[in-house]
Amino acid sequence: MDNINNTDDTIRENNFDNIDHNEKPTRYYSNGRFSDSNAGDDINYSPKANTYTQPPRKKGLPSWAKALIVIGSILLFFVLMGVACDGMLSADTGDEVVTNFGYDYIGVVYVDDTIDEYGSGTYNHQYILNAIDAMAEDSHNKGMILYVDTPGGSVFASDELYLKIKEYQQTTERPVYSSMQGTAASGGYYISAPCEKIIANRNCWTGSIGVTMGTFVDVSGLLEKLGVKTQTITAGSNKAMGSSTEPLTAEQRAIYQSLVDEAYEQFVAIVAEGRDMPVDRVKTLADGRIYTANQALQNGLVDMVGTFDEAVADMQKTYKLEDCAVEYFQAEVTTDFYDLLGVVAKDGDVSAITDADAIEALIELNGTYRVSYMSDIKK
Repeated sequence: MDNINNTDDTIRENNFDNIDHNEKPTRYYSNGRFSDSNAGDDINYSPKANTYTQPPRKKGLPSWAKALIVIGSILLFFVLMGVACDGMLSADTGDEVVTNFGYDYIGVVYVDDTIDEYGSGTYNHQYILNAIDAMAEDSHNKGMILYVDTPGGSVFASDELYLKIKEYQQTTERPVYSSMQGTAASGGYYISAPCEKIIANRNCWTGSIGVTMGTFVDVSGLLEKLGVKTQTITAGSNKAMGSSTEPLTAEQRAIYQSLVDEAYEQFVAIVAEGRDMPVDRVKTLADGRIYTANQALQNGLVDMVGTFDEAVADMQKTYKLEDCAVEYFQAEVTTDFYDLLGVVAKDGDVSAITDADAIEALIELNGTYRVSYMSDIKK
C-alpha cells in the first residue's frame, strides 16, 4: 500500500513539474485538484489517465450585448422610479375638505406661495375655496384666520378668493382675520383687505398695491442687425400686439394701459371699502411700493403688529371663542417625478446656450401676458 501511495505521489509530483510555472506560477492542491490563484481556473487531476485537464471555459456574452443589458437596466430603473415616485409624490387627496370635527373651532386657511387658479407650488386654489365653503356650511366653525405668506398672484385668482371670503362673511356673519407672515404683498393684501382685523408679523412686507402686466421685450432691432426678418399674418390690426418682433404702437400701449388701470381701480376700491378709507387716501398709498409692518400700521393698512398666536388669541378674546379649538386647512403638496427631473435640469450646465437660444427665449418671453396683483420683491 505504501508503494502504491509513493508511486501516485511521484506521478503527481512529476506532472506538476511539467506545468509551465511562468504561465501559472502558483497552484494550490486540495481534494484531488489544483487551483490557480492568479487566473482563478481549476486544473482537474485524473488518476487513471495520469493527466491534468483544465475545464472548458464558459462562453460569455459579447460586449455589445452586455452594453445593451446595462442600458436596458438603467432605463427600466428610471421607468420604475418614475412610476413609484408618481405614486408617492402625487398621492393627492383631492380638493375635498371634511370638517366633521364634532366640536367648535376656528379654521386656519393657508394662503401660501403664488395665488394662481391653476395651483402653484404649495398653493392649491380649489382646495382653499372648498375649505372656506366647507367651514361656511359647518355650524361648529366659529371663525376663520387666513395664514398669508404670498407675493400675490393673478387678478382672477386673487379676486375669486376675495369674493369667497366676502361670501363667507356675509352668509355666516363670523369673523375673518388675516395673519400676515413674511410677505403679504399685492394679491396677498388684496385678499386681506376685507378681513375684520389684519395682524402683520413685525418682519412682514406688505402693500404693493398695484397691477403689473409683465415686461414687453422688443428684439426687432437686434433681428435687423442679424439679418433676420419676421412676418406675422393676422386679421385685426392689434391681434398680434405685444409681439417681440414689432414695437408697440401708441394705440396698443393705450389698450394695455386700460386693462391694468381697470384692475387697479378695482384693487383701490376693495382697499378703500375694507379699510374704511377714502379712495384718494388709498391712492396715495397705492403706488406699488412695499411697506414694512410698522409702516403699514402707521398708514392704516394693518390693525396690529403681532404673531400668528397673537392673532388667534385676539380673535378668541374679542369674539368670546376661548373654548374653541384651532383647526388647520392646508392642501397636500403634489409634485411628480418629472417635475423633480425638471428642477435638476434647470440647475444643470447652461454654458452651451447659444445666441440663437437667447433670442428665442426673449421671443417666447412675450408669448403670454397675465394681468397680476403681484410683487416681484420677496422677503
